[in-house]
Amino acid sequence: MTLDDAIQKITAIIKDASASADVKPAKISDEEARLTVIAPAGDIQKIKDATFLPVMDLLKENLDVQVFVYDKDAPPPKG
Repeated sequence: MTLDDAIQKITAIIKDASASADVKPAKISDEEARLTVIAPAGDIQKIKDATFLPVMDLLKENLDVQVFVYDKDAPPPKG
């Protein structure tokens, strides 16, 4: 699996857990990516639960996809 495939897979899992989530991927290297997720507060735990095992499985393939979930009403600071 490529990093792009992994990003698409995790993004799909996030969207299944929260259709209104906004996912912003950032590639860090050829094997590492960070997904910043802005979602309703009620969906945050669902997203974390849904992505935990798939992200761990990707580590076995030497792909590090980190998922950071933020409340849409209290997004991360810009900058």
